[in-house]
Amino acid sequence: MSKKVWNKGTLIYTGSSIVILFLLLLFGDFVWSIRERSVGMIARILLKQFGATDALNGLIISSIPSVIGMFLGPVIAYHSDRTRSRYGRRIPYLFITTPIVFVGLLGMGFIQELASGVQFVFNGILHRETVVLWMFAGFWIFFEFGVIAGNAVFTALINDVVPQELLGRFYGLFRIIGLLAGSVFHYWFFGFIENHYMLLFLGIGVLYVISFSIICFKVKEGNYEPLPKLPDDTRHSAGSAVATYFRECFSSPYYLLLFAVLLMIGNTFMPINLYCVFLAKQLNISMDSYGKLIAYSYLISICLSFPLGILADHFHPLRCGIVSMGSYALCMGISGFLINGESSFGVAVITHTVISGSILTITASLPMRLLPQMKFAQYSSACGLFGVLINLLGIPALGHVLDVCGNYRLLFFFNAGLAFLTVILMLIYYPFFLKHGGIKSYCAPEIV
Repeated sequence: MSKKVWNKGTLIYTGSSIVILFLLLLFGDFVWSIRERSVGMIARILLKQFGATDALNGLIISSIPSVIGMFLGPVIAYHSDRTRSRYGRRIPYLFITTPIVFVGLLGMGFIQELASGVQFVFNGILHRETVVLWMFAGFWIFFEFGVIAGNAVFTALINDVVPQELLGRFYGLFRIIGLLAGSVFHYWFFGFIENHYMLLFLGIGVLYVISFSIICFKVKEGNYEPLPKLPDDTRHSAGSAVATYFRECFSSPYYLLLFAVLLMIGNTFMPINLYCVFLAKQLNISMDSYGKLIAYSYLISICLSFPLGILADHFHPLRCGIVSMGSYALCMGISGFLINGESSFGVAVITHTVISGSILTITASLPMRLLPQMKFAQYSSACGLFGVLINLLGIPALGHVLDVCGNYRLLFFFNAGLAFLTVILMLIYYPFFLKHGGIKSYCAPEIV
């Protein structure tokens, strides 16, 4: 009796080799998730502590990195798709970005000591709070350089090495690991943010270097199709590369609509995720209690993640996403009216976290299923460009509204409205999805 094997391009996996691949990538995801679920939250709280308004907070944490990502992400993605080296087309970029992330974390961790050094050099003529605030913002932006570039290739690496028929289950496990990381951080470490952030940044940085170094040396990419030959006068032309990028990614109404769907799925939950911690403060809920609420939510989501991955593989993530997003819109609208104290806040936050997490689990493999495989990083980065406008304009605008009105309960109404709009876009996109093969035989259209 022959062993079950899985294929991804030229890569062939047996049961044992697929388990090893999953373990390596899941270890990286565990650390990636700790970084993703902790560093941004720590930075937002510290910026508030350093005197930043909600609008400035949103500008530094989200808008400026988005502008950087608007230029850096597509460049990395375009060149990564077209790189052919003995180490693959993703690993070299992942290896280079890892120390950048570490240095950024180190700088934020030792911000007080570095600020003291700057004050000493300038004989104390600079206001200490201003020095701390802007040095912290500088290290945050440097950190985001590494994260943006690393994210562009890490997701693409997964797409290149994980067999498509296992993507739903893989992202179910991915989600479990990510939620476990978030639970550990929020339950045991969230309450230490304001007083022990140095140790948190340093620990996350060390884990990041270890995990992604292991991935770079142990995960093997397959062989890729040779690149089409270009005329000598355009092969190394930046203008030609830009023209090709925009023609392939933005000339098709189909991909523009798909980008809008993926963008809304990824950003619908952002208002609550970014500012809900300040609603907790407004209701006099301690950071320790808030952290434990998030941890409990993650534990519930852990139990749901793998079954949801199987559900996505069986029914397709697009159909599952439409139903679950509609449920989320209804629940958030109701929650906005009912929050009036710690208990109702706890129920609302757990409901938000569990359902939004379920949606992200169910739809995690949508880009891998719907975007062209050989140019996945390029199209994925193009989709991300649309998110720049939200991060550049929407988040600071929301922060300004919250600064003016001071009513953080509005966050739940914002999320309900965004979720409703997302459902409408998904329903508009669905007939075009069916036209290109649908559930059984979808084939991403090629743009030449």
